[in-house]
Order: sequence, then C-alpha cells, then structure tokens
Amino acid sequence: MATTAPGGTLTAADGLTISRMGYGAMQLAGPGVFGPPRDRDQALAVLREAVGLGITHIDTSDYYGPTVVNEIIREALHPYPADLHIVTKVGARRGDDGDWIPSLEPAELTAQVHGNLQHLGLDVLDVVNLRLDSVEDPSKGSVAAAFGTLADLREEGLIRHLGLSNVTDAQLTEAQAIAPVVTVQNLYNLADRTDDALVDRCAAEGIAFASFFPLGGFSPLQSKTLNTVAARLDATPQQVALAWLLQRSTTTVLIPGTSSLTHLHENVAAAGLRLPADAVTELDAIGR
Repeated sequence: MATTAPGGTLTAADGLTISRMGYGAMQLAGPGVFGPPRDRDQALAVLREAVGLGITHIDTSDYYGPTVVNEIIREALHPYPADLHIVTKVGARRGDDGDWIPSLEPAELTAQVHGNLQHLGLDVLDVVNLRLDSVEDPSKGSVAAAFGTLADLREEGLIRHLGLSNVTDAQLTEAQAIAPVVTVQNLYNLADRTDDALVDRCAAEGIAFASFFPLGGFSPLQSKTLNTVAARLDATPQQVALAWLLQRSTTTVLIPGTSSLTHLHENVAAAGLRLPADAVTELDAIGR
C-alpha cells in the first residue's frame, strides 16, 4: 500500500481532498462502454491495484455498462477506504443498442443519483458531476433546473459535493449561483486547448479540473512532436501528455482509464515525471 498519493493531493473548493492522479473506471465495461468486461477478475485487480498505489480519486458513472462498472467497483473495494473518493456523473442514460441519450429532467436525475447510491453501496455520494449533452458541442442553455435538482439532493444529504462535466464558462457561473462547484470535467489536452481560459479560472477559484481524452485529436505533426519529446525523456507519449497536464495547472487532476495493470502502472508513473522547461515549450506549441 502506497503511503503517498501519486501526483500529490489537491484540496479543492468545499474541502474535497483527492489524489491528483486519479483513475477513470470507464474502460472496465465491455466494448463501447457497454455490457460486462471481457475479464472481470482483471477489472477487479486493476481497481484494487489503483487504490494500493495511493489513488484516492476514482471516476465512474452508473451509465458505464450501464451499472456494470459501479457494481465492479463495489465488489472490488467495498467497504471503501476512508480516504477514497468516488466521483460519479449523471445526465445521460444508455439505449438498448448502447447509444448515449441525454437524461436531464429532474425526475431522471433523481433516479440516477439513487441508482448510483444503490450500485456503489453508498448512503452518500462523494461527488456528482452533472454531464451536459455531447462532448463535441456542450449545451449553451441554462443549467439551473438540472443543477438545482442536484443541489436539492445535496441539501437532503445524498451528495456531499457537486461538479459539472462538458461545461461552458457561462454555465459554471450560473451553477455557482446555485451551489458550490468543486470539480469541472471537460475535454482538454495538448492538442485541444479550447478550454485554456477555463483551466486558468478553475485554478484561480480552487476548482479541480479533470481533463479527459489526454491523447485525443492529435494531427500527425503534433504526434511527431510528442513522440520526439517522449523519446528524449525516456517516457511514453501517454506519460508525457499526462505529465504536461499536471504541470499545466495547480488544480488539474487526471483520470486516465485502463483495464490493464501494466498501463495502470505506466499512468501512475507519469505523476513522477517532471518535464523540463524546454520540453514544456515544445509541447505548448502543439496546441497553438
């Protein structure tokens, strides 16, 4: 059992303390994040190893599977260590063919919160992120009704902390007028720097910013730059991309997912990779 958290810890707004290197459980489901895993024993082993390596931040959702991943988390880790924080998401459901369907009505969100509680075996959810529409085109509409529903459930004692996923700057401001926001989870990486200003805002306000798809959207030229830097540092491109995110902001947290023990160890090792200034300069140019 590790005695320190990989990447150190972050105490975000509202007092939530998590390891900056987290673990994203999405890949523990079957192909397309749908159905059971090919190797359930391996999935259980990966979760237990993640906690053993000092990770105190697991990202999940009841719509992974659906319900499959949360049930595996419960089997692997319940009763949960006192310092382990499970961050879940609501706002979508799965069709019979695996489609991702927005599900943001108050009654739907309430049912999703209760489903997460049941399948994780919890009385209270540590963090619930409200997921807004598609990754490619975040909703520009109001979040008041949906986020207000989660805020009411927080007042009832079913949720400790609230966050947002796939959110715009304006939606974050609107949500903060309703209840504290401790996490933002958006698409952001070396190649896609659309949310640079939001990353900086989250750092200034003590909000944990969890980026997903750390290696998504690279052109061949961008990949060449990343590969060159990685080779020079005797690291993998994935490790360099993750290390860059950790150095990008003081409140960045990582949730790389894998169903492989080998890849889990490689990801955790990225938390100890310190990028020199010349490497950061090269990498920064990828997204410009």
